[in-house]
Amino acid sequence: MSADSEARNAEILESLAEIRSRMQSAASGSPTLVAVSKYKPASDIEACFGAGQLDFGENYVQELEDKAKVLPTEIRWHFIGTLQSNKAKVLAAIPNLYSIQTLTSIKAATALNKSLPADRTSPLNILIQINTSGEDSKSGLGPLTGSDPDAEVTQLARHIISTCPRLRLQGLMTIGALEQSLTAGEENVDFERLKRTRDVLAETLVAEFGSEQERWGAEGTGRLLLSMGMSSDFEAALRAGSDIVRVGTGIFGARPKK
Repeated sequence: MSADSEARNAEILESLAEIRSRMQSAASGSPTLVAVSKYKPASDIEACFGAGQLDFGENYVQELEDKAKVLPTEIRWHFIGTLQSNKAKVLAAIPNLYSIQTLTSIKAATALNKSLPADRTSPLNILIQINTSGEDSKSGLGPLTGSDPDAEVTQLARHIISTCPRLRLQGLMTIGALEQSLTAGEENVDFERLKRTRDVLAETLVAEFGSEQERWGAEGTGRLLLSMGMSSDFEAALRAGSDIVRVGTGIFGARPKK
């Protein structure tokens, strides 16, 4: 290994350790850190993997497919980019794809369920993306403020549970407004909207399918998980109750332009 490579690995591992320490200070439980590795070389991911990091997030299907072919199969890949139903077959063929956090349509859910191999040992975890900020530039379904059986997110959740046996509805994900001016102690409205949506949706699902939540939520508890918080706001997200945070630049540094 060259001196430059050694220095790069040391830099990444120092940043990873700092993020983990900050997470421990901010969280009350044991949240999952997804290291967002888009545009980063396989060597960066290998450095984190060597330090025990198992969860990595990619935004682009082709990049994820290419990296999965050359990196350890123990890695748990999370797809966090815009999901198009015509890419479902490619994603479904990646054996260690652990979750898709950006599902927004029944069409894509059906395509994924159909494309997943029959011999896959566990269902593919699915998070429905919610546009909590209402920004046109963000993907996602509208949040819930009260019980609405006809809301898009409710219909999609119902479809996954009732007709997609190879998928598991694990929870909800949001990006939210990237810049919110908050005073000390003030709540992030996007995080609160996602929590409210989760709570309302959970009540509806229990009412429709019963309290034995074998087909959705975290395995063992049936609780719908929340994926919210990135490099700039993951500590606030954890304090608000996030179960999954997605950190890229905080670990790997600034990304080059595509």
